[in-house]
Formats: sequence, structure tokens, C-alpha cells
Amino acid sequence: MIKPASLRRALVAAIPSLEAEPDKLSVFIDQGSIAATGTRSLSFEYRYMVHALVLDFAGDADTVFVALVEWARANQPDLVTNPDERDHGMTFEVDILNHATADLSIKLRLTESVAVSIGPDGTRVIEHVDDTQVDAANTLTWVSQPRGA
Repeated sequence: MIKPASLRRALVAAIPSLEAEPDKLSVFIDQGSIAATGTRSLSFEYRYMVHALVLDFAGDADTVFVALVEWARANQPDLVTNPDERDHGMTFEVDILNHATADLSIKLRLTESVAVSIGPDGTRVIEHVDDTQVDAANTLTWVSQPRGA
């Protein structure tokens, strides 16, 4: 899965103190599932809730949420374009610790499509949809991305 690491990078960019204190940001996956069809293809879609937890946050929450919306627009556009996903796709909770800090719990409902084919040499070729590559017709471009990137 590629999107959780990308989300982490976006949050660190929005909250510069996380660069010096990376332990104050946890990103993990809840409620994961794999959607595959009964066709001959081994292609499938990851469906999961990514959970980002920012501890002891002392900044302006607007900064974080603007960065999340920007990330979603580029990486999971349906979270802002689809009315159903817009209503439930990005949620948060705040635990106010004191007059200056809070813990932010952020959840985003994400998907990642994976195309699997057989190459000319008989090996499996695994390609991820790059949701950042939407053209003028609003279609996605398939790109090969190494697993673990």
C-alpha cells in the first residue's frame, strides 16, 4: 500500500515539529479488506481506513485539515467529489489535553487499485493506479509503482 506513507509525508510537511519528533505521529490501517472478482485476473482493490494520530499537537488545527483536504484532492479525489464519500470519508476526533495541546485522531476511507498481469517472461507484473495522474477526461493513468514505495 502506497497511500499511508504519502499521507504521513503530507502531515509532516503541514506540521514541521513532526520532523524533529516523529514519534508524535502514528499512521496505521484499520478495517482493511481486499475486493477481488471471480475473473481470470488477479487484480484487486485494497479498501481500508487509514488512521493518523497526532499526539500533543499545539498548532492550529486548520493547518492540518487544509493539508488533509489538499492530500485527498490529489490522492483520493472521491473524498471531495463524491457526496457520499464527502459525508463520511474523512472524520476526526480531538482529545483536548490542556489549554495548549490536543491529540488529533484522523480517519480517511481509502482505496488502492492494483492491476496484476503476466509479463512476457511469465512473471507477475503488479501495477498500482496513481490517483494523482487524472487527465482532462477525469480518467486515471496506470503506472507501475514498486511495492513498499
